[in-house]
Amino acid sequence: MTAQEKKGTAAAVNGACGRMGKMIVRLIADDGELSLGAALEASDHPKLGEDVGTLVGLPRALDVLLTDDLDREVDVMIDFSLPAGTERCLDRCVEWKIPMVIGTTGLDERRTGKVHAAAEIIPVVFAPNMSAGVNVLLRLAGEVARALGEDYDVEIVEVHHRFKKDAPSGTALKLAEAIADARGRDLKEVALFGREGAVGERPRGVIGIHAVRAGDIVGEHTIIFSTLGERVELTHRASSRETFARGALRAAKFVLGKKPGLYTMQDVLGL
Repeated sequence: MTAQEKKGTAAAVNGACGRMGKMIVRLIADDGELSLGAALEASDHPKLGEDVGTLVGLPRALDVLLTDDLDREVDVMIDFSLPAGTERCLDRCVEWKIPMVIGTTGLDERRTGKVHAAAEIIPVVFAPNMSAGVNVLLRLAGEVARALGEDYDVEIVEVHHRFKKDAPSGTALKLAEAIADARGRDLKEVALFGREGAVGERPRGVIGIHAVRAGDIVGEHTIIFSTLGERVELTHRASSRETFARGALRAAKFVLGKKPGLYTMQDVLGL
């Protein structure tokens, strides 16, 4: 059954041939509520014009060709691309009033500002990590930080595959923001990214954030709360990208029919 023959909400995927994009396309192809309406990639992608079903490893064609721009109406856009691709897609979705789910990380302040501005016109789910487990961890991070107080030093260590282009991960930054907010601090003033040389004693109240890149590790995040005599650790480990992809589909179904606004996975999960 082709995408056009299959009934359901038409979802477009930007970054369709990336690691996350391929997984999302495969899940949409088997979803009972969503159908693939469009698949997008960068304008210099060598596979433009080919059927995306074959490109993502499905045993059948989906009758959806890989393109560099949206050329048909869809009900929702799922974006897992690069910052420049997200910005371009954002402009199109605002123009056509298409709800968006954005999982791209590494957006600078200007592009993040564009996401916030777009959310005044269309509904946007903007989340660096769409795993249910990670979003529970985000909630716990703030609660533990409030309970333990600033006598406990905080260090965040994130580990990802060698191909990840931004560091630290968007999830690590969100965890740090949750902890800083719980302490009534501005993360920009207390964040410490790695250490090198004779740095002296650890300043009180800083939040250390460290990025490790190796092999094919899907994603791990550990928060260490430590004081003299004890430590508490919270860890999330992802063994497959499927958990993020399923979260993205859940977010896509959530954002349909919502009023313009900026939503998070906390909203999607009812947390």
